[in-house]
Amino acid sequence: MAVLATIGLIDTGSITLHRWGVLGPLVCPGGSDGCDKVLSSAWGSLFGQPLSLFGALAYLSVLLLSLLPLLLKGDVRAKLHQANWWALFLISTAMAIFSLVLISVMVFKIKAFCAFCLLSAGLSLALMVLAVVGGDWQERGQLIFRGVLVSLAVLVFGMGWATALDRPESAITKGMSPPVTAPSSPAAIALAKHLTAKGAVMYTAYWCPHCREQKELFGKEATEKLKVVECAPDGNNSQAALCEAKQIKGFPSWEINGTIDSGVKPLAKLAAMSNYSGPTGF
Repeated sequence: MAVLATIGLIDTGSITLHRWGVLGPLVCPGGSDGCDKVLSSAWGSLFGQPLSLFGALAYLSVLLLSLLPLLLKGDVRAKLHQANWWALFLISTAMAIFSLVLISVMVFKIKAFCAFCLLSAGLSLALMVLAVVGGDWQERGQLIFRGVLVSLAVLVFGMGWATALDRPESAITKGMSPPVTAPSSPAAIALAKHLTAKGAVMYTAYWCPHCREQKELFGKEATEKLKVVECAPDGNNSQAALCEAKQIKGFPSWEINGTIDSGVKPLAKLAAMSNYSGPTGF
């Protein structure tokens, strides 16, 4: 269980660091488009943080609980033995059920697959099986009762959370990102004009919340001055072939002076990257 939890911690930890901008693009088996679409979807965050962060914390808990018996001796170890197995069972069960909710969201809502997410789901299920098989369960009825209770609680929370984030297709024109609502400052408009004049390009996908975040930094008027390329194959005015040729790995990606850099950029940084010398005060 400690080995599997370590693999899960590396998996979800890498995703979290990527979402925080600490790590660069992740090489996703089967193609990065599916991973980007899943991780950047509305279901990719919880309480304003990447959902993978909470997965990493869960795997860390399992790892510590798995190693705890090796650190304790004598009466203390004997007293905590059963409680430790109960904690492992309940946490791994909650992880496995929530993983099933996420898989259903991927299949029926996002309609894309992320190898990292599938790996995490498999690890969660394996941990639950090992907890059931490895524990010295003297009261099978209690095991079933508590397992069902936790499963129902997580299922209700997970389905409620997933449904709350679901948006009807009519709320967003198919294949198009939501409209930018923030007003633009004169400096932002000047920067947008400068970037376009310099040949800068922003590569985006209509479903990407970080792309919308980047556009909101510019504001409505300034965004209209930018050269924006849609990379999603099913997006409006898609230029997926160009994005593939440019080897775009994440969204948004900026191409400035022949260099491609991924991630949301503060306007001041874009100004520095493009040698902008106009009005500031973004």
